[in-house]
Amino acid sequence: MERILLPELIDMRKFYLILPVLAGLMFGSSGIFVRTLTQNGIDSTTLLFLRFSIAIIPILISILITDTGLLKIKIKDIPLFLVCAVCIVGLNLCYNESMNTVPLSLAATLLSTAPIFVLIFAYVLFGEKITRKKFICMVMALIGCLLMTGILESNLVNIPVFGIVSGFGAALFWAVYLMSSKKSIENGNHTFTILFYSIILISIALIPFSSFGQISSFISTNPLMTILFLIIHSTFSFALPYILSTVSLNYTDSGVSSILLSGSEPFAALLFGFLIYGEIPTILMFTGFVLTIIAMIMLSQREDVKN
Repeated sequence: MERILLPELIDMRKFYLILPVLAGLMFGSSGIFVRTLTQNGIDSTTLLFLRFSIAIIPILISILITDTGLLKIKIKDIPLFLVCAVCIVGLNLCYNESMNTVPLSLAATLLSTAPIFVLIFAYVLFGEKITRKKFICMVMALIGCLLMTGILESNLVNIPVFGIVSGFGAALFWAVYLMSSKKSIENGNHTFTILFYSIILISIALIPFSSFGQISSFISTNPLMTILFLIIHSTFSFALPYILSTVSLNYTDSGVSSILLSGSEPFAALLFGFLIYGEIPTILMFTGFVLTIIAMIMLSQREDVKN
């Protein structure tokens, strides 16, 4: 019996390892949707309102399928939900701005430096030691980002500084979100619960700042296709990646899942940028891309695990 079940068990483990990769690829596709909506007259806050309000439905379905008890919260949980909500808004605003102004691969790579900010916050707030390995990874990542900007090349394409700052801003908000959500999880909340109530708070807060005239104008061009586009945008670039990465954590090591996710998202952005927008990185830029991803993968590995 064991000989029969063992291959099936191995295959299932391989399947769950695919989930964070798929999540990373979906996260990496967000630039396509952001640029398309921006070019069609949708401003930043309206874009976020569309993304989050529509995402409430698939997240709610996931909770109902998983455990309806995840909808229960305590009053003391709300402050952390608010922090998570603010961080999600800041992350998306900065990341959208970065994707609209710099190559998609650079925007995704800048976002992937979030673990560096986590290390710094952990050192300042909790006194966690920054080891030699962590320091080397931080330096590698920063050098990689520097190479990706093209600043060392004579044929430098003018990349707006604001786009680079926005990319690092997205990483900063992502780091704070990771720490806040981790604290909320330690308080007994599930990832789906945190995400669900955070995006509800965000959607309500964004209503006064959203232009429903822009939404109406966009949809009126081709109601069926535009509505389908908005659903795909919200589901595939936000809700589904979170769902897949959360499910994978139930069956795989969190470090492995993080490595697969952090490596596949920038690669997807590089691929989409090349295929759709003709963003061809130079050799130095590609070297910086690889260097940063390697650094982030090394940083995601547990120091007490050799393999």
